[in-house]
Amino acid sequence: MTIAEAVLLIGGAAIAGVVNTLAGGASALTVPLLVLVGLPGNLANGTNRVGILTQNAVAAWRFRAEGVSGFRAAVPVLLPIALGAALGATVISRVADDTFQRLFGVVMIALLLPIAFGIGSRTSTPRPARTRSAPATFLIFFAIGVYGGAFQAGVGIALLLALSYTGYDLVHANSIKVVINAALTLVAVPIFVLQGQVAWMPAAFLAIGFAIGSALGVRLAVQRGEAIIRPVILVAVLLLAGRMLGLY
Repeated sequence: MTIAEAVLLIGGAAIAGVVNTLAGGASALTVPLLVLVGLPGNLANGTNRVGILTQNAVAAWRFRAEGVSGFRAAVPVLLPIALGAALGATVISRVADDTFQRLFGVVMIALLLPIAFGIGSRTSTPRPARTRSAPATFLIFFAIGVYGGAFQAGVGIALLLALSYTGYDLVHANSIKVVINAALTLVAVPIFVLQGQVAWMPAAFLAIGFAIGSALGVRLAVQRGEAIIRPVILVAVLLLAGRMLGLY
């Protein structure tokens, strides 16, 4: 890799780290960047997961340090998330590059539809969770796990929707989201490694940028709350829409 390509990946991943920590969907930026520096679609998808794992691990640690830990609330849904992620990663790692790139575009349509409808409360503390059956909860988070294991882009937004529905404000929902996303990605990464779909040098540069961006994202989330999170969610949706429409 050239120095310019390394700087591009670090800078792009730093921006993506902020967006992913506050909302989600920034893999729609980093996967194309990896393709731009020469990686085929599936290799870019697997390589991106190393940076995503770093971003969510750093963000979970920083939220905890800021006194907004999502670990306890994340525990009940980790099993369906992990099972879904294993299935999604296994299936997509066997898909041809051209097929993956078409699927990557098509699945983002589903993410664009529900975003505008009342994500999160405007309070600073969680509301009581809405009652939902254990099977329904399992299926919802299993489905999110399958999607995240396969495509990653936008899974943070899907998690925010699910967590918001249970009554969490956006700051707390994000602190829970990054823990769940870290667990999801931790399951997916070894599968891509075993399939030979991780390029380690680009992955290292992505990880550096994602770590920087996630630390900044947590600080912004805690200090400015939903006033900053909601606009970033809008930006994330526009990024996904632009990618879907082939604008970049």
